[in-house]
Amino acid sequence: MKFADAHFPGRRDVLAGLFALSSGPALAAPRVAAPPRPPIVTVLGDSITSGLGVRSGEAMPARLRAALASRGVTVQVRPAGRNGDTSAGGLARLEGALGTDTAVCVVALGGNDLLQGLRPEATRANLRAILTRLRERRIPAVLAGINAPALLGADYARRFNAVYTDLARDFSVPLLPNLLAGIGGSRRYMQSDGIHPNAEGARVIAANLAPVVAQALARGTQVAIK
Repeated sequence: MKFADAHFPGRRDVLAGLFALSSGPALAAPRVAAPPRPPIVTVLGDSITSGLGVRSGEAMPARLRAALASRGVTVQVRPAGRNGDTSAGGLARLEGALGTDTAVCVVALGGNDLLQGLRPEATRANLRAILTRLRERRIPAVLAGINAPALLGADYARRFNAVYTDLARDFSVPLLPNLLAGIGGSRRYMQSDGIHPNAEGARVIAANLAPVVAQALARGTQVAIK
């Protein structure tokens, strides 16, 4: 008996139908969100920040990144140090150093002011202007000071050292009172010039600075949530 093709599709029709089904619109692959970018810590400073005399991977900024990572804090550290910079120089290039993505700014200036015997009042004014600008931009700051030795004169040392403690109080920012604490004057931690830390000295500085930076990062997160 012969059946009508209208009731029983042939092999060609069946295959054509299957092909049409298989060539339909593909299901879109689920979109995976990119991991959040680590916050950027900009370190505004002088030759200590720029890593004069040591390899970049052993300089203070790289050591700071590692020290924070060991505390479970993942960041990118942007070195913004310039050899010979005073507090006035740091103020002049602040905006370019910050960019638009700085989460925390470490202000580590004043060492060259001290070496040049600049008036503490001038250093205070420059650092105050930097901290004011950071506050206006809602960028949390960390202040890192340099202790003036008494051999420069007791009055000068007192006025210079008070710059950092006073500004930290006035702006309510975390303070590392002396960037060279524990390493200044030590041949183990300093280069032969007696001024700049070697790779091991940079590691010590970063270890001292890391908890202060972590505090500022946590404070910045709280402000962002509010």
